Amino acid sequence: MVKVTKKYINDFVEFFKKHVSRSHPDFPFYLLIFIAFLIFVLGTNIFVELTQQVQGETIDDFDNKITDFVTSFRTPALNHFFQFVTDLGDVYAYIIATTIAAIFFFFKLKNKKFILQLLGVVILSALANMALKEAFNRARPTIEHMVVVETLSYPSGHAMSAMAFYGFLIYLVFKIKMSKWLRLFLAVLFSALIIFIGLSRVYLGVHFPSDVVGGFVAGLIWIAFCVVLFNIIDLLRQRDIRYNSREEEEENLETD
Repeated sequence: MVKVTKKYINDFVEFFKKHVSRSHPDFPFYLLIFIAFLIFVLGTNIFVELTQQVQGETIDDFDNKITDFVTSFRTPALNHFFQFVTDLGDVYAYIIATTIAAIFFFFKLKNKKFILQLLGVVILSALANMALKEAFNRARPTIEHMVVVETLSYPSGHAMSAMAFYGFLIYLVFKIKMSKWLRLFLAVLFSALIIFIGLSRVYLGVHFPSDVVGGFVAGLIWIAFCVVLFNIIDLLRQRDIRYNSREEEEENLETD
């Protein structure tokens, strides 16, 4: 798997060097597609290797040590804090957060595209997570659960959704014009939410650490796939606009 991954990456890098120059009008699209494709390939490789260890039960020692360490910090105050944090990764929280983001994108930025993209990322990542859980069929940890859970364990749905939703918001933050300090603040805030939502699942005893890592990686893979897809669509649209613009100019010259 590693050798195949390296081969694809090297081939893609060589193609990028030969056929794309910084002066090309489509260079920003090519660069984003390249970076996202690289993350997608590396992420997929990591997820496959992690899944093999989970299924082979070779990661149990890691899971047990991390779980024991995290749960050793349980206190009544932290219990309430992490129960609140984990609620931020529930469906109702995402409905509220998506609504707020949609209002901002529509009324402030006049951008419907970001709304559709964010909805697509969140909804499809949730569906993908349900399919992955059924495919791997890993049971929940047997320690005390501090919140009610009904689904299977691997990969963590909270971790995957947090990475997909807030990770994609981080991507959009770097596409939207704003002050560098506001961009930094939002990137740090969304990153903290991702980390703490994932950590809360281990603290509350409802996930193994490897479930959370798998969820993070799966969410990152999904973001990378969507970024590649969305930028290819934008690239084709830009080319179509330039083509139509040239045709109009030629027609005007012929008319003159």
